[in-house]
Amino acid sequence: MTKFTKTRGSFEDRKAVEVLAPETIVSPVIFASPHSGRDYPADLLRKTRLDRHQLRQSEDCYVDLIFDEAPAYGAPLVRALFPRAYVDVNRSRDELDPRMFADNLPKDADTRSSRVIAGLGAIPRIVADGQDIYNRKLYFADANRRLEDCYDPYHAALSELIDEARAQFGCAIVIDCHSMPSAGGAPFRSGEAPIDFVLGDRFGSSCAPFITELTEETLCGLDYEVARNAPYAGGFVAASYGRPVKGVHILQIEINRALYLDERRITRTTGFDHLRKTMTRLIERLTKLRAEDLWAAQAAE
Repeated sequence: MTKFTKTRGSFEDRKAVEVLAPETIVSPVIFASPHSGRDYPADLLRKTRLDRHQLRQSEDCYVDLIFDEAPAYGAPLVRALFPRAYVDVNRSRDELDPRMFADNLPKDADTRSSRVIAGLGAIPRIVADGQDIYNRKLYFADANRRLEDCYDPYHAALSELIDEARAQFGCAIVIDCHSMPSAGGAPFRSGEAPIDFVLGDRFGSSCAPFITELTEETLCGLDYEVARNAPYAGGFVAASYGRPVKGVHILQIEINRALYLDERRITRTTGFDHLRKTMTRLIERLTKLRAEDLWAAQAAE
């Protein structure tokens, strides 16, 4: 099946978002990679106190490449091309940190959320290891331009894919693809194996149990250790889009970076190709899902 590319949004004359899709979409499943963008704009590099390597600590490195076989199985993949350190689309648009700005924020800005307080709003103040990103204050006009050029196109693309899937198949199933530091995969109890994947469905509120169970069963069958909702239960996308009763299901997947990445050097290891091949098997199974499978599972409960 042939891929086609649809891009939208721009920042510094670059495309912000890319949708890889088959010629014909045959599945209600949508794969999304919001945090794997690695196109670092000049205005970020001018204003940051960090080097590019330090900025990349916030990336879900190469996750889009792990799932880029999705179009071959009839499902689209939407991916952000801009980096998470520039704009984080897995936050509410109005989550902004007043400590970052030289001028006042709009009155409706959410300046008190736990994510903002931690420095991880829609325009992040820090990178993943806690270092401040900027060597100067920003202005709200700069933040607003980033949101218009990057945040809005990503969510427009995701929303469009969801609407199209619901219209064609009666439901939409978004697999929100992320990676986690290897420290996040530490076993809960001494003597247990490290966690390879964390499935987040907001404790059942963002996704039908059947989808989570099928994903867990598939991953366990591939000899991975899987946890649910701890330490990652799902972020803004899962919370705001996931409406199982309306046929919109969001399942967040966190992959332990130790499976495929040298975290210090931010380079792919020999495990990358194996992981990509096994994730293709997961893609193949998930893309066979149909709305009637969910209805049948619900009826059987």
